Amino acid sequence: MKKYILLLFSCFIGFSSCEKDDFCVQNPVTPNLVLRFYDKNDTSEKKKVKRFSIIAQGKDSLFVGKETDSINIPLNTLTKETVYTLKMNATDNLIINNKIATLTIKYDTEEAYVSRSCGYKVIFNDVNLAHTGWINSLSTSEVNTIDNQTKAHVQVYY
Repeated sequence: MKKYILLLFSCFIGFSSCEKDDFCVQNPVTPNLVLRFYDKNDTSEKKKVKRFSIIAQGKDSLFVGKETDSINIPLNTLTKETVYTLKMNATDNLIINNKIATLTIKYDTEEAYVSRSCGYKVIFNDVNLAHTGWINSLSTSEVNTIDNQTKAHVQVYY
């Protein structure tokens, strides 16, 4: 009988000492820059970029050969600048017909505590954007703060 009481007591202590699982439901914790593409002649109409590729400078491709009207791109949290090369080919898959643009994003970073399970996230402040190539214009060249990715931060007109 003592064995059963000892076993029950041990089980009770074991189960009562367990902590509740703590999961991070915020994914991603650090927000991406959200770009949405629009027709330069009709700025109210979204326009899909055909055969679209985006490459971070010194890194691998994020998207290759996609057709999209919006993208979420990560910013480098370890530096104050991220440069992307954007390639578009609206006619065929020939390299000679690729149109290339460069998007340079400069910013200041700030860490903010989210929770024990999520840890810290990086908030991007005083974001400045510059572009070259097939991008006609941007809706803004400055974004005060990027702390979420629920809506587009910048509209790209081409």
